[in-house]
Amino acid sequence: METINNISSAHSVVSPEVTVSKLNNNPSSNSQIEYVYIAACDINGLMRGKRIPHNQLSKAVKAGVRLPLSILGVDIWGADVIESSQSNGDIDAIAVPTGREAFNLINTSKSSSLLPVWLYDEDNNPYYGDPRHVLSHISQQFKELGLTPVMATELEFYLVDYTEGKTPKPPIRPKNGLRLNKTSILSINDLLQFDEFLDEVYDECRKLNIPVDAALAENGCGQFEINLLHVNDPLKAADDAVLFKQIVKSVAANRGFTATFMAKPYGTQSGNGFHVHCSLLDEAGNNVFDNDTEEGSDLLNNAVAGLLATMSDCTLLFAPHVNSYRRYTPGTLAPNNISWGYENRTAAVRIPGGDPKARRIEHRVSGADANPYLVCSAVLAGMLYGIENKLEAPEPINNITYNIENLSTLPMDWFSAIREFESSDVIESLFPMQLIDLLIDVKKQEAKRFAMQVTNLEYLTYLQDV
Repeated sequence: METINNISSAHSVVSPEVTVSKLNNNPSSNSQIEYVYIAACDINGLMRGKRIPHNQLSKAVKAGVRLPLSILGVDIWGADVIESSQSNGDIDAIAVPTGREAFNLINTSKSSSLLPVWLYDEDNNPYYGDPRHVLSHISQQFKELGLTPVMATELEFYLVDYTEGKTPKPPIRPKNGLRLNKTSILSINDLLQFDEFLDEVYDECRKLNIPVDAALAENGCGQFEINLLHVNDPLKAADDAVLFKQIVKSVAANRGFTATFMAKPYGTQSGNGFHVHCSLLDEAGNNVFDNDTEEGSDLLNNAVAGLLATMSDCTLLFAPHVNSYRRYTPGTLAPNNISWGYENRTAAVRIPGGDPKARRIEHRVSGADANPYLVCSAVLAGMLYGIENKLEAPEPINNITYNIENLSTLPMDWFSAIREFESSDVIESLFPMQLIDLLIDVKKQEAKRFAMQVTNLEYLTYLQDV
């Protein structure tokens, strides 16, 4: 793949009439909507934008909603990045509807909707500091090869009882009033205790055309996983994941819980993972990873090899926060080395079993705290790198990977991951420079602030005794 420093491509703008019509005719909407939140997804996966009166929506969309370009590149606290390489006087961008219907919000004091948008510059070019545009660009490269990525996601989260400044606790069971006090993987009782919460999550997802599938109680105390079905549009898969997280948080808040996708909210319990499943279809709709064998096709091998070759460099996208690296603990099914295998959940890349026609890759590296657009982008970019360069994967590992000494490891802390991303020889061939520069600037600012904090544990350990 060639370096993609300067990218310009046309886009299909959704007409204002269509956007407003979708909002007004949306079954989940109604004539009493008073406000519309116009929002894009920033580099950390958080929604940012503005609120306008509903009766101004048509005018705003027709004229072009203007938002500062900088809002997608603020740090996790929402602060401007002081030393940004993209400092340009804080110019405006044009916010364009993504084509996704506006949808009702369930936790506002007055009836309101949210309209997803993505950002373009004044010359109608995609702004590649917008993670959704990055995923769109990489998806387009597959289309040029006559291939369509099919993606599905699995997101884990905890329900917690949280008071600011205190350690979070497991939630109280709604039906018997007792606090959860043990891990109970695949517990039907836990699902039944929280079935009203799960019911509401499913109902809200269906309103937004998010294809929810199985729900299960995970290994942590108060931890759940809900799977989303595969779709043949990476943008929709990532959109669904972003909106799913918003729904879970909103429904939990309405029911007195806090839902967290933090990678490792408890140091001694399982972390929250974000697993991505991916296959590729040719123009006839055939799965190119399937060759009627258990091993899969040469293209599958190439794609796996590309993922392994780019995994260490891309770790910052899979684990973007200081807490993310607590998840990479041996023995917890969160991979910490660069490995692959068939039906091996200790490997970073797993090839699930079953019907060869459904042969696919499961990428298990990312935490649930990561930006879904960037995770899907990194997975697809790695696969494309391996396919275009005809890379060959090493022998698969079908044993527990944690104690294999000759395996390369992922960067095991945030600061190392930032350095590896910045110094990588391959990253510039995978992603636009606008994204690369912005991510480095944001993460360096965040890392600097964390590095200046002295923890209570340090005071307890060192203040009097050294």
